[in-house]
Amino acid sequence: MPHRSAPPPAPPRRTVRSAQAAALALLALGSIPVEARAQSTEAVFPARPVRLIAASAPGGGIDLIGRIVAQRLSEAWKQQVVVDNRAGSGGLIATELVVRAVPDGHTLLMQSVGVAYVGTLNRNAPFDVLRDLAPVSLVASQPSLILAHAGLPVQSLADLLALARAKPGQVSYGSGGAGGASHMGTELFAQAAGIRLLHIPYKGTGPSMAAVLSGEVNLAMVGVTTSLPHLRTGKVRALAVTSAQRSPHAPDVPTAAEAGVSGYEFAGWYGLFAPAKTPAALVLRINADVNRVLASAEARQQYASGGLEPLGGGVEAFRAYFAREVAKWRTVIEKGGISTQ
Repeated sequence: MPHRSAPPPAPPRRTVRSAQAAALALLALGSIPVEARAQSTEAVFPARPVRLIAASAPGGGIDLIGRIVAQRLSEAWKQQVVVDNRAGSGGLIATELVVRAVPDGHTLLMQSVGVAYVGTLNRNAPFDVLRDLAPVSLVASQPSLILAHAGLPVQSLADLLALARAKPGQVSYGSGGAGGASHMGTELFAQAAGIRLLHIPYKGTGPSMAAVLSGEVNLAMVGVTTSLPHLRTGKVRALAVTSAQRSPHAPDVPTAAEAGVSGYEFAGWYGLFAPAKTPAALVLRINADVNRVLASAEARQQYASGGLEPLGGGVEAFRAYFAREVAKWRTVIEKGGISTQ
């Protein structure tokens, strides 16, 4: 008869129980909702490098503003905050990435005012910014100047309004792209003033600035610091600043409200967001850390050199402001029949 080897000994009962316990633990972990797992990491945040998604190409305004915050949060958190540039589709790509991220504070969004209307302009957007994003902190804002080509027969904003009313839809303006801040800010201005302007979109601020300098378009709305060097050439003149107060960079330029468009105000703001289900305590902590960054002399100097005003403030105030912005831009888009699709 062939020799039969003895069967292997049964594993000790303690080993079996340990393996069963480990398997059950893994199953339990998998059954915990994502938001609950996010809460479990709150006490050790950040546990790994933080991904700051910037809704612009490298060198853009959102990118530059985000890098100042990222550098100083890296120092404060002793963890690297990595800027991940995701330009395109008016911020749709970047916003969706953050909406779908694990809500544990390790993925954040740096966006401009465009986040307030990206969902309205893109009606098939797979998210709702009020439902799916958690406002963390306002970061900075920058006013623009309403520039007119020197050859346009206007010396003031009042002259421009008279010309636009005499020639409805014939006075042209260039923007950095359909749905961009310069487009939306100028449309808001036109609606507030009760005039019709002709929109000519370009691929970026640089080309739209070149267009108004050459006279290819009559007007352009451009950030203050970008505008100043061109004002000195005499090829364009500043008719108004879009903020509620005069800019310290161009103190002789009146606000649009001072110049005759009562109630008009537009400043391109920038804010930090997290996925909606990020624990409230963690949102408050990140907000406090960002506020400390914005209060530092170094960050304030960096922003001021770019014509930016550092903002900050509380979470609830930003949430309320963001809701008002979403409602405001929805009205502007619907009234103007604006679409990028």
